[in-house]
Amino acid sequence: MSRDVRSMTAEPLRLNRFLAAAGVCSRRKADALIFAGRVAINGTVCLEPGRRVLPTDKVHVDGQAIRRPEEHLVIMLHKPVGVMTTAHDPQGRPTVFDLLPPALRSRRLFPVGRLDFMSEGLLLLTTDGDLALRLTHPRFEHPKYYEVLIRGHVPEVALASMRCGMRLPEGEQLRPVEVTAQRQGTNTTLLLTLRQGVNRQIRRMCQELGLVILRLRRVGVGAVRLGDLPVGACRPLTEAEKAALLPSSAPRCP
Repeated sequence: MSRDVRSMTAEPLRLNRFLAAAGVCSRRKADALIFAGRVAINGTVCLEPGRRVLPTDKVHVDGQAIRRPEEHLVIMLHKPVGVMTTAHDPQGRPTVFDLLPPALRSRRLFPVGRLDFMSEGLLLLTTDGDLALRLTHPRFEHPKYYEVLIRGHVPEVALASMRCGMRLPEGEQLRPVEVTAQRQGTNTTLLLTLRQGVNRQIRRMCQELGLVILRLRRVGVGAVRLGDLPVGACRPLTEAEKAALLPSSAPRCP
């Protein structure tokens, strides 16, 4: 197993957090156990609650071995075009799970939302159901950011329709979309911010407006950005990125 994969599956934990996550006691009580000299790492008593417990370390409390807790995992993947956002595909097409290192495929990750077969970009996968709910439920208003390359010129009236909120032919009323247009030679790149989880919303809007999509890429979810992550690659979210996805303040309801 590569070092990068190990870092995704077993990050070092502070000793007090390790004990709390393992169900030994609360973090505050863990501090008391540590200061009392009742906790040992690799056979040596440790009096430092902030000591990092590595994946290879053996932790004992009062001589009893403590099994390492399995933390929830959140990773970002740069999904390529032509890959399904499912665990299995009846037609045998490749899925995002085929792109993961073997050590991650056994972690019961599931995608947070979807990107359709012909779309690419940022896809989050996690073992944390609560996080997935917060990122997909419209109540929490996590915006999603897209770059969409359109063939030719985009009329101002089309941009105005997106900004005002469209009604799709199927009857779905869309919320206003933040959109700006940038010319790219003979084509146009649209930068869109969506705050609604309607299936294939961008493609359906563009079809209704007579716009031809050449490339659709998601570049951000909430405070997390795709950045320069190569196509087909994945990495764990940093602690700062995970914290930004779950702000401590109460969500603003629509």
